[in-house]
Amino acid sequence: MASGRGIDPAAGTLLGVTGAPAIAAEHLARSFGSTRALVDVSFAVEAGTVCALLGRNGAGKTTSVRILTTLLPADVGRARVAGFDVTDQATEVRTRIGVTGQTATMDELLTGAENLETIGRFCHLGAATSRRRSRALLEQFDLVDAGNQLVKRYSGGMRRRLDLAASLIHEPEVLFLDEPTTGLDPVSRAEMWTSIRSLVSGGTTVLLTTQYLDEADRLADTIVVIDRGLVVAEGTPEQLKASIGRPFVRVTLTEADPAALEQVGRLLGEGAEVRGRSVSAPASDGLATLDQVVVRLRDLGVPVHEVGLEHPSLDEVFSAVTDHSHHPGAHPATAEGGGA
Repeated sequence: MASGRGIDPAAGTLLGVTGAPAIAAEHLARSFGSTRALVDVSFAVEAGTVCALLGRNGAGKTTSVRILTTLLPADVGRARVAGFDVTDQATEVRTRIGVTGQTATMDELLTGAENLETIGRFCHLGAATSRRRSRALLEQFDLVDAGNQLVKRYSGGMRRRLDLAASLIHEPEVLFLDEPTTGLDPVSRAEMWTSIRSLVSGGTTVLLTTQYLDEADRLADTIVVIDRGLVVAEGTPEQLKASIGRPFVRVTLTEADPAALEQVGRLLGEGAEVRGRSVSAPASDGLATLDQVVVRLRDLGVPVHEVGLEHPSLDEVFSAVTDHSHHPGAHPATAEGGGA
């Protein structure tokens, strides 16, 4: 699944008219002194979808986002966002994107509504439009009751939602979210996921970086994995999981009876592995294999607590494709200034 495809830089200039992707990166490279933060990064994101950019700390995620948001020039390669070149048409790109960083950036001595209206004025929306957009966003993110409260009184989840609202004040086509749920409790994370899905259903394109693989699994239409400045895998979550192995059958007994575990192991055949009360083995034919195992377990008469078909997890995919022993030619990438 490693990326080997380039993005045609001549493909269309108007998003939604020519079918050009909302985000297109082609062979991006960037060094900080002797450190190669990005070696060769190419990927594309379709309009109205969520793409999750995954990687270990220092892999090149933040450097990629900084280039795509016009905050940092690439040494090599080119990129287009919302149909415009991030270098030659940076102003056009900036008017069409929203960016939410890893930390809340609102003024704590202003209310939520005042923060949003101020940002709207900075975006040249005018006073009336800024007020209208502020009211709409406070309602969209369930912050109406808190809109007239000082931000210093907001919880962590409320601040993150306000940050997200602020990045949408000018109704961007493309939204960049850098680890949007870091530090949030499970309830606040779920609320943020709901907000992101709502944006995408309305046509916004989202590129997010995250350390939470379950978040990528739940939200992303496509996933791009970067390791040491290189794209090492990309595809849908299902494609990536399928790329590292077939599903397997797991049988869990009511108790760890050695004789019963041995029986189940023989039943499952070659490749069976015993762990505690469970025995697992590859399921070559998926559900057909599971059906056969269930019937044979009934005949054996062993005390079964649970039996099911399981698939490789995104955690396993991530571990497999970022195993540095698989990429002996790659270069370490720890960017200056916290580039990840």
